[in-house]
Amino acid sequence: MAFEKVCELDDIWEGEMEVFTHPGSGVEVLLINVEGEGIRAYQAMCPHQEIELVEGEFDGKVLTCKAHLWQFDAATGKGVNPNDCELARYPVKIEGEDVLVEVDGIEPKKAHT
Repeated sequence: MAFEKVCELDDIWEGEMEVFTHPGSGVEVLLINVEGEGIRAYQAMCPHQEIELVEGEFDGKVLTCKAHLWQFDAATGKGVNPNDCELARYPVKIEGEDVLVEVDGIEPKKAHT
């Protein structure tokens, strides 16, 4: 597979997050427009107990899962609390107004429960 369009830049403004389906694979991808950093793409489910991350809170820098308040640095996907976990990150490419994401070969991360 290759990079495929999942949305347009206008679909995800700075400080917002949204889930999109990668068209070639059907993988759910969480796009986050991190303040001052640009768009990042991560697995859509929390690695703790597979809760949809889009249902959590995003303050522009930190993503917090709604279930057990696990927190992730939105710019890197690394765990903040706890700090021994992380989100799988997918490569993102911007072409004109299109946001393209590559998911091939990247497995969602899972953590202790």
